[in-house]
Amino acid sequence: MAKQEDLFKNVISHAKEYGYIFASSEIYDGLSAVYDYGQNGAELKKNIKEYWWRSMTQLHQNIVGIDAAILMHPKTWKASGHVDAFNDPLIDNKDSKKRYRADVLVEDYAEKLLQKAEKEIAKAKKRFGEDFDAEMYKETNPRVKRYLGDRKEILERLARSLTNEDLADVKKLIEELEIADPDTGSKNWTEVRQFNLMFGTKLGASADTATDLYLRPETAQGIFVNFLNVQKTGRMKIPFGIAQIGKAFRNEIVARQFIFRMREFEQMEMQFFVRPGEELEWYEKWKETRLNWHRSLGLGEENYRFHDHEKLAHYANAAADIEFDFPFGFKELEGIHSRTDFDLKAHEEHSGKKLRFYDPELKENYVPFVIETSIGLDRMFLAVLSASLKEEQLEDGNTRTVLKLPAVLAPTKAAILPLVKKDGLPEMAQKIVDDLKWDFTVQYDEKDAIGRRYRRQDAAGTPLCITVDHDSLDDNSVTVRFRDTMEQKRIPITELDALIRKETDFKTWMRDFSN
Repeated sequence: MAKQEDLFKNVISHAKEYGYIFASSEIYDGLSAVYDYGQNGAELKKNIKEYWWRSMTQLHQNIVGIDAAILMHPKTWKASGHVDAFNDPLIDNKDSKKRYRADVLVEDYAEKLLQKAEKEIAKAKKRFGEDFDAEMYKETNPRVKRYLGDRKEILERLARSLTNEDLADVKKLIEELEIADPDTGSKNWTEVRQFNLMFGTKLGASADTATDLYLRPETAQGIFVNFLNVQKTGRMKIPFGIAQIGKAFRNEIVARQFIFRMREFEQMEMQFFVRPGEELEWYEKWKETRLNWHRSLGLGEENYRFHDHEKLAHYANAAADIEFDFPFGFKELEGIHSRTDFDLKAHEEHSGKKLRFYDPELKENYVPFVIETSIGLDRMFLAVLSASLKEEQLEDGNTRTVLKLPAVLAPTKAAILPLVKKDGLPEMAQKIVDDLKWDFTVQYDEKDAIGRRYRRQDAAGTPLCITVDHDSLDDNSVTVRFRDTMEQKRIPITELDALIRKETDFKTWMRDFSN
């Protein structure tokens, strides 16, 4: 646990030092759970968005994108259920005065039981070797069986209590499990109560006539209210999808863990409209498709797992999370939900407008069912950053800090480095920059010794360093150094474009995983 905490601290400090993330309004001591993306962070964030957007809209002929407004008619949120049911169960510790989400406290306790079981299984696997049957061990080993059984029972009880809005039982569960304040160890808890997460605002010139609005807590509703606009203007046929990237706002009272949980954040969502009765088949297909998208970035398959929901939202008949192993453990990265026809029917009811599709093959009108894929852009950013940051021991006994970002996402694709600041090398290096900048984000760097510049670019995440030396003046070739392996090779300047494209191109990274 201490090692994980140290890694997380390193990620946070590295993010600031290399221009990825800053505390918002830092000169005024910041604003809790609000962050700014620096020069490298803005590029990485943009590249993640483009990688998602292109994989959704460019690789699927039946998915198109929109950009809906943040401010929506207030009836939207009544129809969606957010006005009445968009709550978190909160609990305060009377001694530490700190506030927590009650469900997260219980889920973290259950996660520790799973970690204990997995530790026992890993020890047994090491002891028994290749013939080890993990599934049989789970069923036969008393300790592992107890850990997993207790975890299942706890999560099922929590789901029942939340579904029934039995907050007293949630507190009772916390007390029975003897869950303590993570920071102080105190078990002196208040009652559990619900807190609505929406930010309110006003629309109008004067207080007397202003309309009460909300900053949207999710981007999905902008898709649902535009369902017919997109379907008719795009002549879309079922099944089809609508994708969107946009800001959302939640008044998170318990906002911790850096950019994992923020009050202003960005979502990448896609709503896929299907025939009623076919939704669960499409749900399974999208689970596989979305996991493949994550795998394409090479962050390590062991860092992902599915978590099926014990408690389903009021609109869903199936739901699962793709969880990622962050420095603070496995947490939700992306949700895949079968939302049934709840949203479109609710908007039909509250708007008085029909939101139906005429299916020429079935010769009938119906309200489509919906499969949702929803990923937090900021969480994806944190997953990429934390999985990429490495401390490596080198053969010469030194260490290096390297940010092994997927090259397709890296803010700077290549750094152009003149070996010395004289003899015409800077001019030649600058010409290379001027030639490459039309197609790639490149950087010129001439300060410090070449080894120190390599280390600086390694830590910033730049996948390629291109060094111009005295021989370059004669043979028009340069030395290319690869960040991940530190391998160096000499190539003609005329081949740089093709090399950078091969290392960083969307097609190179995504082709083997698209389906």
